[in-house]
Order: sequence, then structure tokens, then C-alpha cells
Amino acid sequence: MTPAELAATAADCLEAGAAMIHVHVRDRDGRHLLNAEAYRDAIKAIRAETGERMVIQITSEALGIYGAPEQMAVVRATRPRAVSLALREIAPDAAAEPAFADFLGWLKAERIAPQFILYEPAEAVRLDGLRRRGLVPFDEPPVLYVLGRYTAGQTSTPQDLLPFLAPGQPVFRRWMCCAFGHHEAACTAMAGLLGGGLRVGFENNLRLPTGETAPSNADLVRAAVLEAAGVQRMTGETLAADWSTL
Repeated sequence: MTPAELAATAADCLEAGAAMIHVHVRDRDGRHLLNAEAYRDAIKAIRAETGERMVIQITSEALGIYGAPEQMAVVRATRPRAVSLALREIAPDAAAEPAFADFLGWLKAERIAPQFILYEPAEAVRLDGLRRRGLVPFDEPPVLYVLGRYTAGQTSTPQDLLPFLAPGQPVFRRWMCCAFGHHEAACTAMAGLLGGGLRVGFENNLRLPTGETAPSNADLVRAAVLEAAGVQRMTGETLAADWSTL
């Protein structure tokens, strides 16, 4: 939870093969926080441990605490290299679209890479529509397909990915998926074999593929490697170079 702990985790995950770390910060009681100073402290600590070898992505997640103006404001104040944005939070309806488009224009001008979190296939269709209308100024925006929901006992399965990739669905070149529960490695393996990126970690899952509790985030990274199947690992430098072209 502390900058030092996040930095140590980042270094361990980098050594295990991770190219990016998705960062949350907390208040003194361990609760979810969106705060530019806390983000800057975390980013500084992670950079001290990893240099430029890892993309640092902050979250703008509301978690029922923050509204879209606050979410966008913390990104503007932090100026990270990358940020995740839940479409349903940042632009919940048509009335929110002008502010959303202005914010995305600022991200592009500042060369900050967004990754759009999509909880269901219909949200992918909506994002594609916003892109076609010119409100999303990125031709190939990175997206994250979420397999399931934050509910008690939620366990994702590989077939949960298929509706996002079904015929007629928008095609996004840069995509990842995240999965809940101990089938996480299986879900990300399927994503990797189908051309997507692998996202793992304690935010969504605490267990190894065997069902045992994972000792660390780095152990989940090691469990997700697909090099034996011909899927090559992307480094932080190559990911940063790819996302810099958005």
C-alpha cells in the first residue's frame, strides 16, 4: 500500500516478466484514494526501483466514491504516462460526452496513454461509436475486457472472453483482459493465444492456477508466461514505444 511497498512489488514483477504496473494508492486507513500527491510519491518510488523499464499506469477508478470531474482532475494534476479509464464512469451518458472528449483531447496532447475498461461487449460497441464520431481522438485505443464482476465468489472462465471477440464486435488491436479467481491464468492464456495482452494481479485474484494462495503478485506474473506456446514477452520499453504512437 505504501510507495515503498509498491516499488518493491514493481521490481519483483519486472523481474518476473511484467511490462507494466497498474497502480492504486490508499489513504492512511487503507481505503481507495484518488490523490495526485499520493500518485506522484508512488510513481517516484517505482521509478527509483525500475527506471524506465516498466510502464506505470495509474487508475482513475471511482469505486462509488468519486465522480467523473474528480477522476479527470486527478489525472490532470498527476500527469502520468498511462491511465485506466472505465468508460461507464468517465462518460456514463450522452450528457457527459463533451467533457469526456475534451479530456481525451488533453490526454492526447500530453501524450498520456489511456486504457479503456470495458465491462461488457455493449461498452466496446459504444466506445467504437465514440471513436467513429471523433470524440475519442485515438485510432487504436488500448482496451481492457473485464471477465465478470466484483461480486462475492466471482470466478471468471476463459469462455467469458468470447462475447468480446464475437463476429460483429469492434476490433481493437491493443487489448487485454482481466479475470477474477483462480482461473485467471487460464483466461489470460486464452487472451494471449488470441492476440491480447495478459493482465494479472491481486486486484482481481489471490490464487495460483492450483488454487493455492499466491505468495505475491510476481508469482501470478510467472504463472501467466506463454513463451512455451510461442507468445513472446513484451518489455516495458516496447510497450511504452507502442503506446507512444497512439
